[in-house]
Parts: sequence; structure tokens; C-alpha cells
Amino acid sequence: MDDKSLTSWNALMCKGFADAYDVFNEQEFLDLALQNADFIVKTQLQKDGSLLHSYKNGKSTINGFLEDYAFTIEAFIRLYEITFDDKWLYKADELMKYAITHFKDEETQMFFFTSDLDPKLIARKMELNDNVIPASNSSIANSLFLLGHHFENGAYMQQAEQMLRNVKDQMPAYGAGYSNWAMLMLNEVQPFYEIAISGENANALRQEFSANYLPNKMFVGSTTGSELPLLEYRYNEGETLIYVCVNKACKMPVDNVKDALEQMK
Repeated sequence: MDDKSLTSWNALMCKGFADAYDVFNEQEFLDLALQNADFIVKTQLQKDGSLLHSYKNGKSTINGFLEDYAFTIEAFIRLYEITFDDKWLYKADELMKYAITHFKDEETQMFFFTSDLDPKLIARKMELNDNVIPASNSSIANSLFLLGHHFENGAYMQQAEQMLRNVKDQMPAYGAGYSNWAMLMLNEVQPFYEIAISGENANALRQEFSANYLPNKMFVGSTTGSELPLLEYRYNEGETLIYVCVNKACKMPVDNVKDALEQMK
């Protein structure tokens, strides 16, 4: 009987619960997502910043693979965007830095599936094609794009763009195998909205956005002051303002979702 728990699959489920909460606004989904994320942090995340892959009978084993980092990073970014608790965003960034150090191939800018700390194999493989779950490289590339925007990290965004360039010539011949890459391409070639919400009603306004389908966007927000680049100097006590930005260029702040949506037309 296969009754082990895998970090990568739990992270996929965590993001799924976070997405479900965003759409249906049911507290149970958020609670499950947070419980799942806490399990990964407390049980699978090690003191040196690495993740372990497997958990069974109270014991965590096997050095993490790229998919463990890729899907956990995605889940933590999503948790930040639905809670505005920036600890998840900073944890995602810490995991990304670890992945870059131990999985990145400097020559191609892509990522190996195994860490440089693992025993050497005949060949270190790379997972590039999306299948029943996203390829770990396409997941990492999408997260580099998002974290690049959240932290105004140009190196992250340049790397995401290079990874996309590495595969774009193969995409037309096998669309289904590059669907997650295609989502990144859409964000690269179409306007990508950075929606910053600052003020005591930030969470309520973010939830109000969920009634609208907005694939080409990210949220950043806080109910108090914040040092995150898109929120810095934007907190005004007694009011909640929405800033719609593209590439850090923001339109005039508004105080309601309807006007913000008009700015994105």
C-alpha cells in the first residue's frame, strides 16, 4: 500500500485549496490550504532551506526534487495573494533562491530535476514538457515571473523570459505539452496588471475582485504599511486605495473595485 505523502503533490493540493477559496470564499478551503502549508514548513522544510520529498509514519526522507520546490513556491505565492500575509511571499523567495543555487544550469538557464547535492547520476535530467501536472521548469519560470514583479527583481524576470525563449520554438508543434509555458507567454506579451491594495479593507476588496475573471494579474496588499516595493509609501490611515499598475507604472488610485476594473479595459 502506497500511503506516503509527497511534498510536491501536497503543494499542488495546497494551491488548489487556495484557488477554491479565492473563487468560492469558503473558509474551510483557506483553513485546509494553511494547514497544508504549515505541514510543509514544519515537517518538510529543513534548517538549511532545503525541502524533503517524502513523509511517512512520522519520518521525512529523500532530498527534494525540483518539483517539490516549484509547486511549493507556487502554493506559497498563491497563499500570499489570498491572505496578504507576506511571510508566505518571503518563504517562496527563500525557496526560489535555494532552487537557483542547487538546481539551475548556468549554461541553459533551465533547472535540473535533481539537486547538485544528490549522488551523481549518468545524466541530470530536465523536466520541460507539461503533462498531467505542469513541468517543474514551467512552474519555476512562472514563479520567477511573479516573484520578479513582487520584489522588483529584474534578474528573476530576465531568467523567466530566457527560459520561455528556450522552449518557444517547440510550442506550436505540441501545444498540450507546453500549456503552462503558454500561460507565461501570455503574461509576457499581454498587459500584466499589478493590483496593489493598501488599507484596512484590503482583504475585502481583494475578495471582491474574485467575482471577475482576471487571468493576467497579481495581487499585493496590506492592511498596514509594508516594505514590499509595490506597497511602499502607499498606506494612508483611514482609507483603502487600489493601485492598478503595469510594469510599476500606476494609474491614479481608486477606492472601489468597479473603478479599478475600468482602468484595466
